[in-house]
Amino acid sequence: MTFFTALMSNSILMASLIAAFLASIASGVIGSYVVVKRIVFISGSIAHSVLSGIGLSLYLERVHDIHWLTPLGGALVAAVLSALLMGYIHINYKEREDSLIAAIWSVGMAVGVLFIAQTPGSNVELSNYLVGNILWVTPHDLKILALLDIILILTVLKFHKQFLILCFDEDQARLQGLNVNALYFLLLTLIAITIVLLIQIVGVILVMTILTIPAAIANFFTNRLSHMMAIACVIASAFCLIGNAVAFELDWPIGATIALISGLAYLVSLVTFRTV
Repeated sequence: MTFFTALMSNSILMASLIAAFLASIASGVIGSYVVVKRIVFISGSIAHSVLSGIGLSLYLERVHDIHWLTPLGGALVAAVLSALLMGYIHINYKEREDSLIAAIWSVGMAVGVLFIAQTPGSNVELSNYLVGNILWVTPHDLKILALLDIILILTVLKFHKQFLILCFDEDQARLQGLNVNALYFLLLTLIAITIVLLIQIVGVILVMTILTIPAAIANFFTNRLSHMMAIACVIASAFCLIGNAVAFELDWPIGATIALISGLAYLVSLVTFRTV
C-alpha cells in the first residue's frame, strides 16, 4: 500500500497530515520573524525549557492523579513563562544575555528531568514529546492547533507593521513612539506558542529545524517579509508532506524524517543560491 492510498483510508494518517499543515502555517509565519530578527538562540532556549512543563504535567498526572494540566498545556505554560523571562533578560541584561539564556535553557531541562525521574510508569509518552510522534494527534488536538493558529494569524495581522520595524530597526521603532518592550514580549509569546505547536510534529529536540529552516530557505527567494512568510508556509507544508510519505514507505519516525529532509533541503539551497 502506498502512502497516498493509505491516506485515503486511514483516519490517523490523515489527522497527522492535517496537524502537520496547521503547524506549517505557524512555522512559516513566526519562523520568518525568528530568522530576520536573529533570535534563533532565544527560540531554542524556549523550546528546550518546555521540558519542565511536560515533566511537571506527567508527574502531577501519575503521582497525584491531577489531570487538568495536560503535557501540551504544561508545555505551553512553560514556553510562555520562559519567553517572558527571556524578554526581560534581553531588555535589562544585554551584556550577559547569552549566558543567562543558556542558564535558563539548562535549568528548564533539568527541572523537567527531575520531575520525570520522580514519575513512575512508562516513558513512551515522554519520548513522543521529545522526538515527536504526530500519529498521536487526536481530534481534540487538531481543534487546539487550529485555535492557536487563528490566534497567531489574527495577532500578526494586527501587529505586522510594528513587528516589521521591530525586527529590522528597534531604534527607529522607538523614534516612532512604539512600545518596543511590549512588542518584543508579544513576539516572544507568539514564538512560544508556535514552538508548542511544532512539538506535536517533530518533538522538543528537533523543533528548531522546522521553525527556522523553511523561513531561511524562503529568504533566498525574496527580501519582503510578507512574501517570505507565504513561501515559508508552502515550504514547511512540503517538508511535512514529503516527510510523512518517506516515513510511511521506509517505516521511519515521522518527526525525525521531516527534520532530516528539511536539513538536507537547506544545505542544497545554501550551496545552490550562494554560488549563483
